[in-house]
Amino acid sequence: MQDLADGVARFQRDVFPAKAELFARLATHHAPHTLFIGCSDARVVPELITGTEPGDLFVIRTAGNLVPAHTPGADGIAASIEYAVAVLGVRDVVVCGHSACGAMTAIAEGHDLSGAPAVATWLRHADASRARTATRGDVPALVRQNVLAQLANLATHPSVAHALAAEEVALHGWVYDIPTGRVEDLTAAAAVGRTAPLAA
Repeated sequence: MQDLADGVARFQRDVFPAKAELFARLATHHAPHTLFIGCSDARVVPELITGTEPGDLFVIRTAGNLVPAHTPGADGIAASIEYAVAVLGVRDVVVCGHSACGAMTAIAEGHDLSGAPAVATWLRHADASRARTATRGDVPALVRQNVLAQLANLATHPSVAHALAAEEVALHGWVYDIPTGRVEDLTAAAAVGRTAPLAA
């Protein structure tokens, strides 16, 4: 906890004063350009990976970057998606998976999750991802298939479907490689039929 308190002190002493004008504007203006749906994994920090400032990204983080398909009942993820797309009017939505994902590893390798029943239930949202992956135990392939499956789930949300039909939003699937820092754009890769890194 002391590390966090020290971090707050550094933020207030060094970071906040340097960005005081930005924070003053953000106090009355909330207009992120992108909804970023990533994994809860502590090694995946959306703002760091994308080099964005406060206010640029509307972020949802879930175990395995899973996006449940739309159902009639309300939930926090569906509400956040709807708010970002229908109210804030984000222009882009990124679903970002990553290397060495614990959720995808558990699925690919068939880990016993009987001691974590909530996790086991949550990971059922990746059933289609597992079905789309040809080789059992292939975590990198499952990570990629999961990003694509979650994009499909995302498109079932009425706010997203409406924005897609009106060409007001674009969906993107990324995979972030932790040891190299590379980001692969799966949606661009699908369009051109090959791997498409975002930056050299």
